[in-house]
Amino acid sequence: MNLFKGIGLKLASALLFTAMSALVRDLGKVAPVGQMVFFRSAFAIVPVVVIYALRGELGTAVRTSRPLGQLGRGLLSVCGMFTNFGALVRIPLADATAISFASPLVTVALAAIVLKERVRIYRWSAVLVGFAGVIVMLVPHFGVGHYAGIGATTAAVGSVLALVSAACNAGTVIQTRRLTQSETTSSIVFYFSLVCAIAGALTLPFDWYTPTASELAKLIGLGVLGGLAHILLTESYRHVAASLVAPFDYTAMLWALLLGYWLFGELPQPPVYLGAAIVAAAGLFVIFRERQLGLKRLRAMESPAVA
Repeated sequence: MNLFKGIGLKLASALLFTAMSALVRDLGKVAPVGQMVFFRSAFAIVPVVVIYALRGELGTAVRTSRPLGQLGRGLLSVCGMFTNFGALVRIPLADATAISFASPLVTVALAAIVLKERVRIYRWSAVLVGFAGVIVMLVPHFGVGHYAGIGATTAAVGSVLALVSAACNAGTVIQTRRLTQSETTSSIVFYFSLVCAIAGALTLPFDWYTPTASELAKLIGLGVLGGLAHILLTESYRHVAASLVAPFDYTAMLWALLLGYWLFGELPQPPVYLGAAIVAAAGLFVIFRERQLGLKRLRAMESPAVA
């Protein structure tokens, strides 16, 4: 285990994902969501293929014994990506990022319902507190207090899309847990990008924007940043347990605040800060409990061997 390397990779992936979201926010002024999804997914395959080919692991990235499972995860990812991009073109970058923090809380609920995992009162309490934080964040986007220049309807739709995206992302986490029992991480990343690229390509005949040279570079950048961010995220789990590096996902909020203000002059309203803090605290408590339970299960497995 290499703690500092794992944390460094996780921090870098959070920065790249946020930079990708900033590009979506910028391109959303002109480019259709479907076109951005296509470029994000198609060009993400390039760094994935190159890196795994250099490692001699390309065969494992393409090989799968559960094509329907990969397709199911891919379709959930398609829904999550479309709604996430739809949210980013409607509400500030920091707001969309903050609402996305609800995803780990939804994952806990889905793990109990779908995977039949035993979820005790501590984690259920954290989920309820976290959702209260989400409601606090949504206050500025509904009715009085919405952001100037956005409009109440646009802000409300963007917030709902961000929530749907968080739920879809939680679903992909659950499906990933199922797939990792038999599939390699590289194949999951590859087929995720492939399915999303196909879904984005299906929209192109109906809604295509001809980009300028700089806009084309940004569209390609969406995919390259997304692909590299996924690889760095995967690599971080090679060096450190997921429960140890998971809290560093929340650094994305810092990057979103900085990039949102620097590039778009956006600052969240006070309820968004408060709600984000509540959701982050609830998410961190869930991560803490997951780690405690994981260590407890590990000790339980080791005890019979010692005896």
